[in-house]
Amino acid sequence: MLNQESLVDIHVLHQQGHSIRAISRQLGIARNTVRCYLRDIARTPNYGPRPDRPSKLDPFKPYVRERIEAAKPYWIPATVLLREIQTQGYDGKEGILKIYIRQFKPKAEEDIVRFETAPGQQMQVDFTTIKRGHAKLKAFVATLGFSRGTYVRFSTHEKQDDWINGIREALHYFGGVPKEILFDNAKCLMIERDAYGDGRHRWNKHLLELASDYGFRLRACRPYRAKTKGKVERFNGYLKHSFITPLTATLKQAGLTLDVDTANAQIGPWLQDVANQRIHGTTKQTPAALLTKEQLALASLPSKLLSNKSSPRIPSRRAVPVESFQHPLSVYDQLLRTQP
Repeated sequence: MLNQESLVDIHVLHQQGHSIRAISRQLGIARNTVRCYLRDIARTPNYGPRPDRPSKLDPFKPYVRERIEAAKPYWIPATVLLREIQTQGYDGKEGILKIYIRQFKPKAEEDIVRFETAPGQQMQVDFTTIKRGHAKLKAFVATLGFSRGTYVRFSTHEKQDDWINGIREALHYFGGVPKEILFDNAKCLMIERDAYGDGRHRWNKHLLELASDYGFRLRACRPYRAKTKGKVERFNGYLKHSFITPLTATLKQAGLTLDVDTANAQIGPWLQDVANQRIHGTTKQTPAALLTKEQLALASLPSKLLSNKSSPRIPSRRAVPVESFQHPLSVYDQLLRTQP
């Protein structure tokens, strides 16, 4: 059937002096068709509606809509939904899924431009608040600047001990110490900004002790310049969309709610198998691959702390221990086996 581009070609070739036979041969169109369109200049191709073609995604659309609905007002990324339906037998492309869910997606946020650091130079740390109805969780997040390798620990508060323990655990999780750690202006950590001159701040004494023991420098973002630590800030959004939202939706579908212990029980495997294995949008490599390079540039952990039997228990990279749940552990195991 003739399209608009072919119609234009017919008239252009005719204006250039080509015969009907030449146009027919060049465009692969019957001479009578060429003649018909040349006689009626105003005539345009008229197509009937195309019949809908079956898609590989069709059997999975009800599930996808159900997951999107369960996650509202938050959003589950296409990569997460793709992983879920692939376990159910979907073998189509991610693009088909992205096109389908585009109609349900809220307006995207503006991208942030970040600066890059050398391996072992910087770790950015932050606390992010996760609200789900009346429930509220806090998440300590530490991201290495070069590799984007990330450690996460959930808690109910954002107190001094939560910061100190989070930093210590992150350093042991990564297996080394960067040259500096970049903070926001948390009141429990920074006692007075610029107390001793521009850029020379008065820090919490326990944080100073930690920095002295492990051998890293303290660095603070400028006021109202949170984007300075955009790598960890960006991961906060990824954490909420790709981990918290689908996990909350899964629990919600089973009549359960997300709490700190459940989140901590699931975050270890997710970091290991998903977050640190994804192709990062900026580096175009996986954080896990770059982390092996960055670890070579990290300073060694203090031997006196590693040999100290009274030092705090450090979580393994694979998972974080489980303390208590709203329901027996078997309930969560069975539920989460049915949802990726």
